[in-house]
Amino acid sequence: MPKFTLQGRLSIDPFFVVRGIQLMATTRYHGAIKSQAAVGPSSHSVKPAARASRGVPSLDWGPLAALLAIPLGITIGGWSYYSASAPVRLRHPLHDLLRPSGVVGLWLGILGLALFLFLWLYPLRKHVRWLAWTGQVSSWLRVHIVCGLSVPVIVAAHAGWRFEGLIGLGYWAMLTVALSGIVGRYLYTHIPRSRDGLEMSIEEVASERRALITEIAAATGLSPMAIEHSLAPHRAAYQGLGLLRTVVRLVADDWERTRTLSRLRRQWSTPQPGRAPIDRRALRRAMTLSRRELGLAQQVRLLGVTRRLFGYWHVAHRPFAVTALLAVLVHVVVAWAVGAVHLGGGPS
Repeated sequence: MPKFTLQGRLSIDPFFVVRGIQLMATTRYHGAIKSQAAVGPSSHSVKPAARASRGVPSLDWGPLAALLAIPLGITIGGWSYYSASAPVRLRHPLHDLLRPSGVVGLWLGILGLALFLFLWLYPLRKHVRWLAWTGQVSSWLRVHIVCGLSVPVIVAAHAGWRFEGLIGLGYWAMLTVALSGIVGRYLYTHIPRSRDGLEMSIEEVASERRALITEIAAATGLSPMAIEHSLAPHRAAYQGLGLLRTVVRLVADDWERTRTLSRLRRQWSTPQPGRAPIDRRALRRAMTLSRRELGLAQQVRLLGVTRRLFGYWHVAHRPFAVTALLAVLVHVVVAWAVGAVHLGGGPS
């Protein structure tokens, strides 16, 4: 059975049956086959592509805000203490509560330590298959991101917002890890992944892109070829670029995708000769699918570049993470050894 291609890279069955819309291949297009849409009822259905794979983790703002509210609320309430110099703090009425070994300061330290140690379970989940029963990798990553962003703030409040000596070294290493994690998440979102967070194969990506084009055609009433032409990716060259210029080009590519989506929204919501504008609900659906299709097209096109950057990121990320872990463990052992850990409040 003849097939046509998406930008000469993906093949699509020439006969589509998509939730009430049949698309039949009829004529040649770009060296392959054109198709036209013929609306009609159908008993067949295709799994919605937008739900087929969503391995990109979203940021859980609710849990993150709740975790950040604890140290930030304590800091605001005890600002007169935290903003004072070290000698003045000793005579401050809140010293027994807010000092690192005080009741509040110590429990902040315990919370920060628990979350910090939890961060190290995520690499185990990624590499140990029998831990699959604990949840999807993407779910673990979402929790990992929330903990990674909140721990530096919790630990800072525990330390009284003073970073000196070994714990200062550990804190700055921890903060570096958290900031580099933002970069890591950005790169992570540029690798095609399935719902469970595992990297998709080229065949899986091709299958989902075919389904996306089909669904967009169904939502807009346009032919798959017209959709393919509208979503044609911006082809910026990445060969021969250094590390920094590659990152800049990647960000520029993301901006180009945003511009393409804005152009499509204007185009599809404006009446055209012989075609009414797409209604609001269908337009929203088409834009969601188009965003996913543009993202997949970019991910496939830049997969080699993204993997290379991700490799560099791992090399830079791990030493800071290990440094932070060692500094925290030494700090906890020393604090315990000198008797500074008393859940009811240690000695001043």
